[in-house]
Amino acid sequence: MTKRLFESPEFPAVPVVGEDSAYPVHRIFCVGRNYADHAKEMGVEVDREAPFYFLKHAQALVQSGATVPYPPGTQNLHHEMEFVVVIGAPLFKAGKDAVMDAVFGYATGLDMTRRDLQLKAREKGRPWDFGKDFEQSAVLSPITRAEGFGKIDGQRIWMELDGSIRQDAKLSDLIWSVPEILSDLSHYYHLHPGDVIYTGTPAGVGPVEPGGRLRGGVDGLAEVELTLGPAE
Repeated sequence: MTKRLFESPEFPAVPVVGEDSAYPVHRIFCVGRNYADHAKEMGVEVDREAPFYFLKHAQALVQSGATVPYPPGTQNLHHEMEFVVVIGAPLFKAGKDAVMDAVFGYATGLDMTRRDLQLKAREKGRPWDFGKDFEQSAVLSPITRAEGFGKIDGQRIWMELDGSIRQDAKLSDLIWSVPEILSDLSHYYHLHPGDVIYTGTPAGVGPVEPGGRLRGGVDGLAEVELTLGPAE
């Protein structure tokens, strides 16, 4: 057997609520501009033709409750609170009426964004990778199994910075519903256990300074927390 030149990291994993088990995360998909008020505050129109996506690598994942350094290369780090769908069975080219049986559960997440780098790339028509996909930029709470959460309806999604509410909306405000997202995404990827989908952020995104403490939640799910340390 050919010897590897260095050790490869294991996939990160997050705990499942009420269980002595953890869910390994292989891929992180994110839906862009999936709340109308957020699209408006970003100065763009809502794309109602189809959802669109960007990805973060699995090693960007950090568990809720962590303290992470302020990331390099940015002067404008933003918080984005999200409802996260966790895949539990293979899904490929599925209709929206057949996708929910493939859902393992749900969690709350933070899509941390180097906004200055994202906007600079957007202005030049370039990919968003530098603004979105960087170390410790995908925060995830413990996962609640789907049967423990119930039907996705009008649950509140919210986030506070240093005790002050900054984002506050309902899951019913999603432009593209979870079944629509899963069906559409399954026509471009073979989805498998290990895939998680951040479904978009409500209005109210804004900057976080070193020392800032973020806390957010979705009714019926474990909360997500993050503290920003000084820059490295």
